[in-house]
Amino acid sequence: MAPVNFYIITGLSGAGKTFANKCFEDLGFYCVDNLPPKLIPNFAELCAHSTRMIDKVSLVLDIRGGEFFDDVYVALDMLDKAGYKYCILFLDASNEVIIRRFKETRRLHPLSGVNGSIQDGLEEERRRLRRLRDRADFYLDTSKMNPWELKRELARIILGDEKGEELDITIISFGYRYGVPLESDIIFDVRFLPNPFYEEELKNISGESKEVADFVMNHQVSKDYLQRAADLVLFMLPYTKLEGKANLVISIGCTGGFHRSVVIADELGKILREKNYEVSVIHRDLKTV
Repeated sequence: MAPVNFYIITGLSGAGKTFANKCFEDLGFYCVDNLPPKLIPNFAELCAHSTRMIDKVSLVLDIRGGEFFDDVYVALDMLDKAGYKYCILFLDASNEVIIRRFKETRRLHPLSGVNGSIQDGLEEERRRLRRLRDRADFYLDTSKMNPWELKRELARIILGDEKGEELDITIISFGYRYGVPLESDIIFDVRFLPNPFYEEELKNISGESKEVADFVMNHQVSKDYLQRAADLVLFMLPYTKLEGKANLVISIGCTGGFHRSVVIADELGKILREKNYEVSVIHRDLKTV
């Protein structure tokens, strides 16, 4: 039986379960929302024996299931007997915060009843979830969290404290003639830098070579631009991490993606690594030239 990293996300309506599930999806989890509890053991078995290697799963479970929700404890006992390892993440918030969130979205609480009272619905929901909350492995009160703070806390739970703080940086060199990378967060245009293409001995040598790198970087304008670009990125990175972003894609483009963008991408990567950032450098269009 393949191991399954199985998280059950539950808690009060309006506490952030849907957003939490999207965070799990960003971290590579196969995510399901509002699966009837009776089907959970079958779903776990399906994932464990899947040929698609579904080894990371998150599942939102809450009182939207109505009468089916009462099957949750039987389902959890079946998971235990079958030997499946799972973690229950319970999201909570104060009544005041949840009521405000429902009013902002103009939604009714699932247990509001005929009188439409969010307060009454919340009290009933807390009563029905008390036993599940007591079984939770992780408890998060989202009352004072913005979405990015919640995302950061989830990363710490899923990946561990150290990995939860990491920011994956990818630098992509590209040629504008082949289009801008759609995944770009930041784009630097280096088409104004001195072009090795017009040097006969360098025309057919890529920016990965020492000769081309020396040609580009021996010009003061290239040095100045690289330093300013690096200063901007280094300024942004701590705030990007604070926002809760897990990855950042920096794209650097020249005309063909063969000379200047390759050199600047490699040089920027070196600077960021010297500052202890994890960086991957990809030269997208070298193969197209």
